[in-house]
Amino acid sequence: MTEKIPVDLWFDPFCPFAWATSRWLLEVEKVRAVEPRWHVMSLNVLNEGKDVPDSYREAIVRAIEPVRVVAAARAAHGDEVVGPLYTELGTRLHNERGMKDLSRLGELIEDSLEAIGLSRDLAAAAHSTEWDDAVRASHQEGITLVGQDVGTPVIRVGANAFFGPVITSIPKGEDAGRLWDGVLLVTEFEDFFELKRTRTRQPTFD
Repeated sequence: MTEKIPVDLWFDPFCPFAWATSRWLLEVEKVRAVEPRWHVMSLNVLNEGKDVPDSYREAIVRAIEPVRVVAAARAAHGDEVVGPLYTELGTRLHNERGMKDLSRLGELIEDSLEAIGLSRDLAAAAHSTEWDDAVRASHQEGITLVGQDVGTPVIRVGANAFFGPVITSIPKGEDAGRLWDGVLLVTEFEDFFELKRTRTRQPTFD
């Protein structure tokens, strides 16, 4: 049996692009020998002191809440709950459009916890600064790999790390594998830094 390659992905549950990339990585897992490992980062921490539009800053003001809850769940139950909890949070936030009504964010977090067999009481971590040091440490671990001028998601494979890929749909089957192969190929070159074009559509999660 081929040994699986660990692939670390840093995410903020609020980020739709990280969500699309994370779902692609799960598709890659079906066709390539990879083992996804999940870590939090924070849009709030990322944008501290940066000149970003007020509308964007307002949009992410509550982003720290689910990140804190993931950090609290990890501390209480181990790394193995991070991926499943992210799946539940992301499905509700993005596929089910929970981002459109953040007045229900607390209930959404509680439902996500319950769906993987964890206590709804962990949702209280959303409003506690107790987990902020852990969030910052995880964020710093990821962002240090790629530099401060990028964001989420961050992926690390062995000695290589990169921001993205930023995708607006989720490749399936061998298409997912081919994209993975291409990403790995270019990131193996030490002097390769950027390949980009202007986004013309928002992500979809079918």
